[in-house]
Amino acid sequence: MTDVRLRSRVEVERGLFMAESYEVISRAIDAGMAPRSFLMGEKWLEKFAPLYTPFPEVPVYVGAEPLIEQLTGFHLHRGALAAMQRPQLPEVAEVLRTARTVAVIEDIVDHTNVGAMFRSAAALGVDAVLVTPHCADPLYRRSIRVSMGTVFQVPWTRLEQWPRAGVDLLHEAGFDVLALALSDDAVALDQVDLGPERKVALVLGAEGHGLKPTTLRAVDEHVVIPMAGGVDSLNVAAASAVVFWQRRAMLG
Repeated sequence: MTDVRLRSRVEVERGLFMAESYEVISRAIDAGMAPRSFLMGEKWLEKFAPLYTPFPEVPVYVGAEPLIEQLTGFHLHRGALAAMQRPQLPEVAEVLRTARTVAVIEDIVDHTNVGAMFRSAAALGVDAVLVTPHCADPLYRRSIRVSMGTVFQVPWTRLEQWPRAGVDLLHEAGFDVLALALSDDAVALDQVDLGPERKVALVLGAEGHGLKPTTLRAVDEHVVIPMAGGVDSLNVAAASAVVFWQRRAMLG
């Protein structure tokens, strides 16, 4: 638990993820995720009983708070951790089948941003999320916590190839692919047609270098959020919320 890079790899290899707090664990279970074990201090046993008692075969590990902090690398102030069975990701075609608004998260490695973008997607009507091969894991503990468990409610999957093959899949499913980018030919967000007649995939990239040049060449349009005050860009999570809201508003 204390080695982030090691845990990021091992969790996927062993088919598990970590959920933290009553609300997040509850949402995971409600979404059909199966717990493998629980870890908490003794004072939390009563509060979390509704979550673990339906699974009598699942172990509940109880320890002193200093020991739990030593095991996990942080103070477990949200009460408990649950190791959950990682779900098998659906095929891209399945995720896109009934969607009309899709977010594509390209190579964002900050777990907090990934979680915040999922939360905005859930709140603002995005039907599905696609993450690129090198994007951070949406089921990493911090991503789940920041998303408030919405990673369990928004359909999502990981693209095997990006950008050309991924953009082709979106085109085949009837989507117009729009990239958020500070390019010379970008159209202001409030001037872009985001109405209900279009199926739209909105591509957002990492802060700093932004989207890959190959991505910018592959997509259909470049879009920019108009700025004031000499600011040229927003944090990617904030930008995603603005774009998702604009799409929702234009759907009517």
